Amino acid sequence: MVGEGIDVTGPCPCDTIFLRAKAGDLDGILTMSHDQGQIAMKLMGFDGGVTIAGGLPVPFRTPAHGTAFDVVGKGVANTGSVQNAFDLAVGIGGRRAARRRIHAMGARRRSAEGPRPSGPRAP
Repeated sequence: MVGEGIDVTGPCPCDTIFLRAKAGDLDGILTMSHDQGQIAMKLMGFDGGVTIAGGLPVPFRTPAHGTAFDVVGKGVANTGSVQNAFDLAVGIGGRRAARRRIHAMGARRRSAEGPRPSGPRAP
């Protein structure tokens, strides 16, 4: 169990993991690189899929469809992936900001309490 309500499974075989996700058995798949999961993700959710890059200081999300230069100005683009990428970035950024505020409040509280006594504790 990782965090509240998050189960982690794996490692899993790459030839079946995306089938399990498509069947609804998984909420997401972690791949070791962008290209490793991009083809399967696009085949499964081109109009709604989002790639999430981890380990960066800012939330970085990209839609599955790329730049869509072939439909620019035609009014036919499906905005599902862009909206999903935006919503994920806002949600993750909001949670990060909330964690920073909570940590800052704790640091101010500890600072206001003054230095902690050192040495052996009284019985």
